[in-house]
Amino acid sequence: MIMKNNKSQIERLILGTAQLGMPYGIANKTGRPDQKTVTRIIEAAWNQGVKEFDTAQGYGDGESVLGKAFSDLKISNQVRVISKFGHQIDHLDETVMEEALEKSLEKLNIPFFWGMMLHSEDLLAKWSEGLGEIFQKFVQSQKIRKVGFSVYSPQKALEALEQDGIDFIQIPGNVLDRRFEKAGVFELAKIKNKQIHIRSIFLQGLLLMEIEEIPGKMRYVIPVIEKFIELSRQSGMTRKEIAMGYIKNAFPDSHVLFGVDSVDHVKGNIESWSKEYPDDMVHKVQTLFDDVPENIINCNMWKLT
Repeated sequence: MIMKNNKSQIERLILGTAQLGMPYGIANKTGRPDQKTVTRIIEAAWNQGVKEFDTAQGYGDGESVLGKAFSDLKISNQVRVISKFGHQIDHLDETVMEEALEKSLEKLNIPFFWGMMLHSEDLLAKWSEGLGEIFQKFVQSQKIRKVGFSVYSPQKALEALEQDGIDFIQIPGNVLDRRFEKAGVFELAKIKNKQIHIRSIFLQGLLLMEIEEIPGKMRYVIPVIEKFIELSRQSGMTRKEIAMGYIKNAFPDSHVLFGVDSVDHVKGNIESWSKEYPDDMVHKVQTLFDDVPENIINCNMWKLT
C-alpha cells in the first residue's frame, strides 16, 4: 500500500471555487451555496490544511463571496489565491488589464495573487505580441507571484510550457484521460521546472454519478462509467477514492483542484485524498481506461440538451 498522506500531501490540494460563484458541473443539483455556506466551506478547507483557492473573474459572484469569507475568517493575508482574467477584456491593453487585476484584488480582499492565469488557450498566440510583457510588469509590481495558463489540449499545454515567463499550466486530468501524459506534458514540465495543476478530476462530477442520473444525450458514456463502478466494487474502494488516489499517485509533482458545494464535501474529499492506495491501482486504471473516446473526456464536446 502507498503510505498515507502527510501535511505536504494535503497542501497539494487546491479548492476550486467555480461552484461557489455560480451553478457548475453536470452533477450539480443544488445551484450555488449562500454566503454563510461559502464561509463555512472555506473555513473547513483551511482548517484541514488547504491553503490555495482557485477562482476566476468569470465565476459569477465568486471573487466577492470568497473575499467576504476570507475577511470574516481573518485569513486574507495568508491565503494563496489563483484567479483568471475574464474572456471579454482586451488582453493587450495594459490599462484594462491592470484595472481588472486591481478590481479582483479588491473583491477578494487580498494584497496579491499567488497565481494569475489566462483562461483561454487561444491567448497563447498573443503572448509574444505584448501579453507576456504585461504579465511580467504585474510580477515585477508584486501583484502576481506566478503566471499560468489554463489549457484544454495537450498541444497547447506543450506550447505554454515552452514559453518564457509562464510558471505553471492548469490542465484537465482524471482516471479516464491519458492524453496529456501520453503527449509528454508532465515530462516536459519536469524538464522546464514548471508546475502542473490538474482540474476536472471527477470530470465535472460525471465519474461519480449514478447510471440513472446521466442525462439522455450522454447515455453513450454509460459503458465506461459501468466499468468504473465495477472497478470500485472489486477493489472495495469508492469511486471518489480511486479517482483522487489515481491523480495523487500517478502525478506526484502536480497540484490538484477539487470542487465542492458543502462542508461535508470538503471533509469527504480530503478523507478520500488521504486514503491509502493499493500499489497496483494506478496500473489497473491505466490499463482499464487506456483509450477512452474524446467525446467522453472532453467536456467541450458534450451535448447536454
